[in-house]
Amino acid sequence: MARTTFEEISAADFFYRNREIAGFTNPSRAIFAAVRELIENSLDAAETLKIPPDIYVRLSFADEAGLETGVYTLRVEDNGIGILPRHIPSAFGQVLYGSKYKPKQQRGTFGLGGKMAILYGQITTHQPARIISSTGMSKIYAYKLRIDIQRNRPLILDRKVLINKERWRGTIVQFSLEGDYGRAMPKILEYFKQTAMVNPYANLTFVDPKGRLYKFTRVTEEMPDPPRETLPHPYGVDVELLQRLIQVTPFRSMLEFMKNHFHRVGEITANKFLKFSNISPSKNPKKLSHGEVVRLMRMLKKFGEFLPPDASCLSPLGEELLRAGISKELKPEFVAVRQRRPSAYAGHPFIVEAAVAYGGEIPRRGSFLIHRFANRIPLLYDEASDVSTIVMNNMNWRRYKVTPDMPIVIAVHICSTKIPYKTVGKEFIADRPEVRREIANGLREVARRLQRFLTRKEHAHTEQKRLDIFTRYLPKIAKFSTQLAGKDKSPDIKRLLRSVKRFGT
Repeated sequence: MARTTFEEISAADFFYRNREIAGFTNPSRAIFAAVRELIENSLDAAETLKIPPDIYVRLSFADEAGLETGVYTLRVEDNGIGILPRHIPSAFGQVLYGSKYKPKQQRGTFGLGGKMAILYGQITTHQPARIISSTGMSKIYAYKLRIDIQRNRPLILDRKVLINKERWRGTIVQFSLEGDYGRAMPKILEYFKQTAMVNPYANLTFVDPKGRLYKFTRVTEEMPDPPRETLPHPYGVDVELLQRLIQVTPFRSMLEFMKNHFHRVGEITANKFLKFSNISPSKNPKKLSHGEVVRLMRMLKKFGEFLPPDASCLSPLGEELLRAGISKELKPEFVAVRQRRPSAYAGHPFIVEAAVAYGGEIPRRGSFLIHRFANRIPLLYDEASDVSTIVMNNMNWRRYKVTPDMPIVIAVHICSTKIPYKTVGKEFIADRPEVRREIANGLREVARRLQRFLTRKEHAHTEQKRLDIFTRYLPKIAKFSTQLAGKDKSPDIKRLLRSVKRFGT
């Protein structure tokens, strides 16, 4: 009889065996994902202090591995907040360890990306990662480490403490990985361009394996306020979260528990809810039975007087900065930008920003081009499955005088404490009804502005053609009219043209 073997594996071992679900599906996609994840960590680290980011990325060829792939060394430097020395080993050597698990708007979601890149590099080259970081104090800490995949623990191979004479602050990450830069290059360069578009206050420098330098210079030093941590909204909790809150709460009454653990729940609302749920305000939450906790969760969903989530914890880019970024990178003739009012899905606040750019240096493609962003990061893969693409394709653009062959770029940015990604790889956003509605309304608003611009442009073109006809034939008409009338002096053509122009406007 066959015997079934049971075993336990660590989180690092799970992602080692299933690296595809984190976006590391092949050498081309892997090298793109590694660059992306480290840049996003660097942007978050700088924006925490509201410092305009300066990020340097160098990808150098280390060794030939095969006909299509090679071994590369990736180095990313930033001027961010830095990492305390006690956290450095686990921050880069322990999967699912990090600062990404609080209800807060941030680029990272799972605390996985940077470690997954290092893990991929380790399993393809067996080389250690080198981490250098300082918080700007008197010392710089340098580590050389690997990930113990079976135990999901960092293995520190070397540790040095250096004197920080210049008070440098930031983090440097360097490791080797197998990749296919030749195929990944278009996506990587497009990623840099779109990142510069939605982060116009950042300086991005990239040196590729052939030594080519790409610089994306900031156009402004103005930055949005950093996002703030928030509490869970009552509509977004489940039984497990309730159990965790009850376990850690220091409060001994349900009234204080509701007021201090949930977003936008004050004393009046808490009392109304407890009365609605038939729960005593003085009851100790730790004495709730499992059945009472389940009932509490259901009553939270049913109570209709909770205030909607407050979006003040979010950090949208803003219309002016989004316009500046689009103008810098695309150089269009016309830009319309609209930031929608805050909304919410499943208790999570979110804000949609939509934009459309027309003409200028934008080429004609024969189809609509959409740039998708989530918490100020570009989404470049799986475009057809994204809610923004679905909304764009379902719109009647001809109603707004827009056709696919026009030089047009559409941009949609969503910021939220919880982006509804469909995969761990963070490549496309799920079709949530609330999100879809806000995107549709935002695109309609910028489309109407583009329609007005195109109408004015069409009118101006028509008037110019009309004026050209008068300019061509009026002198001849004036000459023949003068001859027929037997006069010596022709009428003032310029005066006639001015009157024609005034009549046309």
